[in-house]
Amino acid sequence: MSNPLLSLNYETAIESLGGDYFDEVAAADFPQHILRFRNDKLLPKLGLDPAQVTDEHFIEAFGKFHCVRPFLALRYHGYQFNEYNPNLGDGRGFLYGQVRGTDGRLYDFGTKGSGRTPYSRHADGRLTLKGGVREVLAAEALHRLGVNTSRCLSLIETGEALWRGDEPSPTRSSVMIRFSHSHIRFGTFERLHYIRRPDLLKKLLDFVIQYYYPELHLSSQKTNISPSEKYALFYGELVKKVAELVAQWMAAGFCHAVLNTDNMSITGESFDYGPYAFIPSYKPQFIAAYFDHFGLYCYGNQPYVCKSNLEKLQQPLGCAIEQTDMDAALAEFDEYYYTAYRRLMLNRLGFEDLPEDEANELLQLTIKLLAETQVDYQGFFFELRKQFDRAWRDDATKIFSQAESIEVIAQWRQFYYHLLQGLSEADLDRMAQRLREKNPEQSLLRPTIEEVWDKITVEDNWQPFYELVKRIQES
Repeated sequence: MSNPLLSLNYETAIESLGGDYFDEVAAADFPQHILRFRNDKLLPKLGLDPAQVTDEHFIEAFGKFHCVRPFLALRYHGYQFNEYNPNLGDGRGFLYGQVRGTDGRLYDFGTKGSGRTPYSRHADGRLTLKGGVREVLAAEALHRLGVNTSRCLSLIETGEALWRGDEPSPTRSSVMIRFSHSHIRFGTFERLHYIRRPDLLKKLLDFVIQYYYPELHLSSQKTNISPSEKYALFYGELVKKVAELVAQWMAAGFCHAVLNTDNMSITGESFDYGPYAFIPSYKPQFIAAYFDHFGLYCYGNQPYVCKSNLEKLQQPLGCAIEQTDMDAALAEFDEYYYTAYRRLMLNRLGFEDLPEDEANELLQLTIKLLAETQVDYQGFFFELRKQFDRAWRDDATKIFSQAESIEVIAQWRQFYYHLLQGLSEADLDRMAQRLREKNPEQSLLRPTIEEVWDKITVEDNWQPFYELVKRIQES
């Protein structure tokens, strides 16, 4: 039987750009191939029936890498902790292939841990098994929380012993397939500016707009606008996408931890999860990465950092877009961010929409409550979902009645009660449904991940991991 994963209609989009943007590479040969995770939730998006795709199909395609397509290690640079690094590029992964989903959009299969490339420097090009497990969990948790994120299609243990400074070593190895819209990064453009190739940069801009901003591409073909105007509209769209993404992180209580420009997608999609963490409680100063000594990428700094990365991107884009146009677009970032963040937090509180003054007050009171009480961040929203009762509309004392009676909770409770007064029975039903959709039961704090990993390390018991993934996806 032919392998459905190898028989997909792979496109040559990035390949058609030519060799100035990538290097052809080979996958490593691994001594072992054990499929540890397959994301059957994604297969229908590829037009595949999970029942028709076997574990061996995954191993052939994404572990043994049986295929005839060239594998492409993409070239890019990036600002890392505000220091420009020209020695980057895909060092332990490559673009496996690109396919069109059933929604008509183009998707990438990108590897992580698939071996050395010209950009590996002194590293081994491998991925630890724990790193793969953590990325699977992060992507599924963020997807459940409504974040625009890449996801893991498969994770295969590869039977090598790896040495790492941040994990007990030797540790187990793996190779992962990341499913996302694009692996083109801010740093892809920064490299082209660094090597002084504005021609290649404009060619990449046209490519990005054609494939990832199709409405802009079509409208620019129908109207008589200049290339500079088209590129300016693209930058404006990117500003909005990034602002909305960071709002999603903040509402989800997620700290990415490594927001270098090589980790910023040109499609405004979240990807590459290393030392990430979900905040236990609301602390803007929360730091997820042990090496972030000055807290540059702390939870509360994420909107500022993403805006700063968009500003850094203006330098390479300056060869194609007027500075005044870029400045005008970036000036909209704060409003885009706050509007999206307020809407997402209102949704987590059960409301679809509120008048602006009431929405602002509810958000301020909620942040004040979370900050002063240091209650479990995800737990607060889940308890709201679990305890919500239409009787709250009739009696304010029933709202979080078991909560400690302190001023900040009393203020929040009274205002929440006030907002419920104008809701109909049907509105309350929709509110309960919204609370279920936006506030999953299963959170993903570090102790939860470590507990699952301990079972894998000590007993090679993967059942707790599979059960956790299921709870994340379905709770």
